Amino acid sequence: MSTTIISTLFPLLCYLAYNIIVPQVEKLRPSLSVIMNMQRRRWVANAAVRHSPFDAILSGNIMGSVSFLASTAVLLILSIFAVFGQVPSLIAALNALSLHRVYTPLDVQLHLLVMLTMFVMAFFAFTLSLRQFNHFCIMLGAIDQDNGTTEAELDAITRMNALGAANFNSGIRAYYFSVATVAWFVSDWLPIATCLLTVLILAHREFFSSAHRTAASAAVIAARRLQGKAVGTAMPAQPPAAAQPGRDEDAGRPPAL
Repeated sequence: MSTTIISTLFPLLCYLAYNIIVPQVEKLRPSLSVIMNMQRRRWVANAAVRHSPFDAILSGNIMGSVSFLASTAVLLILSIFAVFGQVPSLIAALNALSLHRVYTPLDVQLHLLVMLTMFVMAFFAFTLSLRQFNHFCIMLGAIDQDNGTTEAELDAITRMNALGAANFNSGIRAYYFSVATVAWFVSDWLPIATCLLTVLILAHREFFSSAHRTAASAAVIAARRLQGKAVGTAMPAQPPAAAQPGRDEDAGRPPAL
């Protein structure tokens, strides 16, 4: 297998491997996404007792962001399809840049196919995320605030929100790794270096960033507050001290000499 083919497929393989390995690492160290799932559980629990349109506004903002990125993925897919019909012109433009590379039509078409695959996967991830957030809104609206909501129902609604967030993150990662596919037009080794740098940046953001520390501290504070409320509720009230016989009668009597 030539270096050109390896560098062409490397971003796609890194993207797939990252989505497989990160869930295994999260079992040892919680990522930012795992910590935010705890906040999603708090959000659903608060929404179950909150009589305001605040939660609908939050859900609408999230779905708007996902919809925008899904539309962007469609534009990128159409752009790549247009480039497939202009491969000779693309090669001539690349040669005019004097990048000291030899481009063959087969190599360029294979690379465009990899780019197309990544953006198609991003599109499906975003649209699936949009659908799951839509299900989340329906489940959130179906909560009966007058008769209360069970913990199992709150957990199910939280899982639907977490699924939408997971697919949204998958689509975003496809965008990140697609940057390395653009580096392929400069050098065979540059996309490999770009992919490794992307992995380091994503790992830092997920496990070691300031956002991770801030979200973790907020989750710890919320857990301590909840634990304090549970302890206060479970602690029985102290009964009043029993009055000793004769003390009430002797309270206002001066001491005997």
